[in-house]
Amino acid sequence: MAVVKFYPADATNLPAWQQLVADFTADEQQGEIPEAAPGRKAEYAEAVDKAAFLDEWAELKDTHDFFPLIMKHKVSRTRALQLAEGRFARKTSNDAVKQLLEQASASGLEIMIFVGNHGNIEIHTGPVNKILEIPGWINVMDPDLNIHLKLENISQSWIVEKPSIDGVVTALEVFDAAGEMIVQFFGKRKPGQPELENWRALAARL
Repeated sequence: MAVVKFYPADATNLPAWQQLVADFTADEQQGEIPEAAPGRKAEYAEAVDKAAFLDEWAELKDTHDFFPLIMKHKVSRTRALQLAEGRFARKTSNDAVKQLLEQASASGLEIMIFVGNHGNIEIHTGPVNKILEIPGWINVMDPDLNIHLKLENISQSWIVEKPSIDGVVTALEVFDAAGEMIVQFFGKRKPGQPELENWRALAARL
């Protein structure tokens, strides 16, 4: 499984690129990649103290503390959202991501987009402009940002609120059928700043 890939672009300095490749090419080139066993999956609890879990959720001071919280209570992310539905989470249409991108593009609202795999995460902060829909896909086709999201692979979409020392932080979280995160969306913000009211209003409409 590739974690990240690099390609030369039209404006790439090719001699510098070729030197980079040469510098990092292993002396011995093997014809196959050795297989490795997948990492051990997290073990989840069958029974969860919902009240205690939600009380600790309410005491969050930073969005980065959410992952340790669900690991402490041994719940998957989607199970956590189900437990919090009506308080900190609201299930929404799987069309929400399309609506979000189109509305952010039309309004010029700056957003944050998190896309990751098991070894890497990429974050875009700023506007999205050219939103292109083709059958089964919604795409961002900006000069500095390309995203291709296969709509039929979206199984669950949630509006999620997490307390922080800067106020509530709202996200759209999108999952596949296995409960794996596909993408997260936030309003543009930095630590020490409250989230944008325009973002909060957009999330409320979804």
